[in-house]
Amino acid sequence: MRYYISFIICIVLISMSSCRKDFDTIPNSGKLEFSKDTVFLDTIFTNIGSATYNLKVYNRGNNSITIPQIKLENGTSSNYRLNVDGITGKDFTNIDILAKDSIFVFIETTIDIESTTDPLYTDKILFDTGDNQQDVDLVTLVQDANFIYPGKDPLTMKIDSLTLDGQPTTLRGRFLEDDELNFTNTKPTVIYGYAAVASNKTLIIDAGSKIYFHDNSGLIIDKKATLKVNGTLSENVIFQGDRLEHSFSKTAGQWGTIWMRAGSLNNQINHTIIKNGGIGILIDSIGSSSTPTLKLESTQIYNHSNYGILARETNIEGNNVVIGSAGEASLAATIGGTYNFTHSTFANFWNNGIRQLPAVLVNNFFTYTDENNQDFIETRNLYAANFTNCIFDGNNNIEFVLDKVDAGGIFNYNISNSMIQFNDTNNSYENNTEMDFTNAFYQNIILNGNTDFRNSQNEDFIIGEDSDAINKAKSTTFSIDILGIDRSTNPDIGAYQHIIFEEDDL
Repeated sequence: MRYYISFIICIVLISMSSCRKDFDTIPNSGKLEFSKDTVFLDTIFTNIGSATYNLKVYNRGNNSITIPQIKLENGTSSNYRLNVDGITGKDFTNIDILAKDSIFVFIETTIDIESTTDPLYTDKILFDTGDNQQDVDLVTLVQDANFIYPGKDPLTMKIDSLTLDGQPTTLRGRFLEDDELNFTNTKPTVIYGYAAVASNKTLIIDAGSKIYFHDNSGLIIDKKATLKVNGTLSENVIFQGDRLEHSFSKTAGQWGTIWMRAGSLNNQINHTIIKNGGIGILIDSIGSSSTPTLKLESTQIYNHSNYGILARETNIEGNNVVIGSAGEASLAATIGGTYNFTHSTFANFWNNGIRQLPAVLVNNFFTYTDENNQDFIETRNLYAANFTNCIFDGNNNIEFVLDKVDAGGIFNYNISNSMIQFNDTNNSYENNTEMDFTNAFYQNIILNGNTDFRNSQNEDFIIGEDSDAINKAKSTTFSIDILGIDRSTNPDIGAYQHIIFEEDDL
């Protein structure tokens, strides 16, 4: 017991000593300096809390000072919250700063757009009063949005999880109601958990729509369901994470995936940007060799922590597609299937770690371990892997691989008028027939040429006037590029026709 009492006494003494003000101060004279004169809190959604922003307040003088008051101009009704030198609130008195020292002010906000007449919400932090008063502006843009949340059990408040194929899963989410099956551009749509499209239903997403996913969230297109994304050249549809701060604009892995499950059908994605997730599109749909499960047109898929597209025994047709950086592969077309890409750019310049896979991997098998811990390989038919007028590039030596397991099945491929990054320095593919670029299934291939991308580190894969891709494509029915530029004569390889870079672009 005495040890317990001694411990309490020590705590009290420490607390008392920490509250002592053992230095002299003079009143603030209005000469504070600040790390910024305006704190811009990045755009937030209504009723969703912001990140925490900081402001540093400097006392450059030779004397310690006391600031008699620090407060928000809008007072207790302000939608901003402050933490001044470790104390939370909206109004603070007698704040000390040592000579040649500083303090931090942390700022957060949560705003209901219904409570303000202007989506640009502002306030000020006031330092001192009267003639010595200084201020720092606070500015936040508030967006209204349609929110899709998973349900909750009314008694336990446990968040609902999805049931797929009659089996419960650990994925939090729910199936969309009929009146939710059209995402419009009037407001952004913010999804928490996985929003699923049920069998025999179609989700239509209008041109110009913006869809934001929270952490561990995404979209599921179930068996016999369909996704139609109707972006246009002038109004792209955008899928991304819901962290709108600038510091998150290039952060991969912020959300899950768009998952087209086995049996989904007639999916179409036009003029769309999909970025910063785990897997941009995960597509399991077996489909058929004649009808694409997914048609991609003028779509950009960037900066995913695992794959841009992970396709498993499916059928994809892609034209004017750009798939950029991913932690594994930009496109993994696996377990056979049918893949037809024209005028597409696959460019994986991932710089957030070591990448083991090429930008594009195509194979005809999968491996599994049975209940006896035995490893097995099963093959499927690769009906087609056709790439026409495509670029395969990145920061690895080898950026295109056909990986065939010989089991007597179909393995059809044809690559024509394409640029391929392939430096086999270890001769790993020396006896691999599928990677022999002199065989008849390759035509007019440019190996290890200069793509001359404008800014590969910024996912900008427009090619310049020094590119080896210029005028090397063959004519197809896709006579305009991803930006709407005519390519009916002298087409370039890839999704973009070349341009002359301005000095500021270089």
